[in-house]
Amino acid sequence: MTAIPLHAIPAAAAVAADARLDWLLDAIRRNRFLPVPPPDKLFIGDGDYLAIGAEFLGHFVRIGGLAPGERVLDIGCGIGRMAVPLTQYLDESGSYDGADIVADGIGWCREAIGSRYERFRFHHLDQHHPLYNPQGAVPTAEATLPFPDGAFDFVFLTSVTTHLEADALRRYAQEIRRVLAPGGRCFVTAFLMNGPARDALRATDRSARRLPFDPDAAGPVFYAYPEQPTAAVAFDEDFFLASFLAAGLRRKRPAVYGHWSGRRTPVFQDICVLDIADR
Repeated sequence: MTAIPLHAIPAAAAVAADARLDWLLDAIRRNRFLPVPPPDKLFIGDGDYLAIGAEFLGHFVRIGGLAPGERVLDIGCGIGRMAVPLTQYLDESGSYDGADIVADGIGWCREAIGSRYERFRFHHLDQHHPLYNPQGAVPTAEATLPFPDGAFDFVFLTSVTTHLEADALRRYAQEIRRVLAPGGRCFVTAFLMNGPARDALRATDRSARRLPFDPDAAGPVFYAYPEQPTAAVAFDEDFFLASFLAAGLRRKRPAVYGHWSGRRTPVFQDICVLDIADR
């Protein structure tokens, strides 16, 4: 029997863990017993519900460092697309809380997911949003999350900042810092306007762009559809990071940039992982 060199053990363990994760993601995509909402309830964009959720679980683990025993907060959980794969990944030490402003989505999640997985809880936030909750009682820029300080190890927002104005972005940054525990991380997707994104947009005819952002607009906030501003929002990258840094969160690792602007990358939105800046 050939002995494995000691220096190779960490690498071998990482390869094995990666293979196990690949197996899990494939199993989630093919699992016809996992809860999936009916088509008429989907309000979170197109694409295969389980496949996209599995893709992001992979990002949470590989990019964000999510571990099975962590306490997770999903801000903008929608109708559970990220929650369902996490039911297969988090262990008995882990937990999940999802929060969203769309009451119908929260109702479905409570019935279809929360009733089957006791460590998965869903919370309705009655915050105003011109598209998703126009009758909401609380301005998002003044909202608080209904959780105690330091309650979570991993907070994520997928396709949330892409629908926020600048004051709401700053408010969410403050609340995320408040609920994040020491050593915790925040995983956030965004449209980040920087030099390469501007160049890629300029290289594509406006009518052919996936999102018709104007790369020559002044910023720091950019609207793909000015007549309906919060339908798709991009931020100048430095402004975006400064908004989180002002709240005490810094970028933990280089961003993974997406192909929303026309760049050739495997993900659509840009991905940032942040941690506490004052540790």
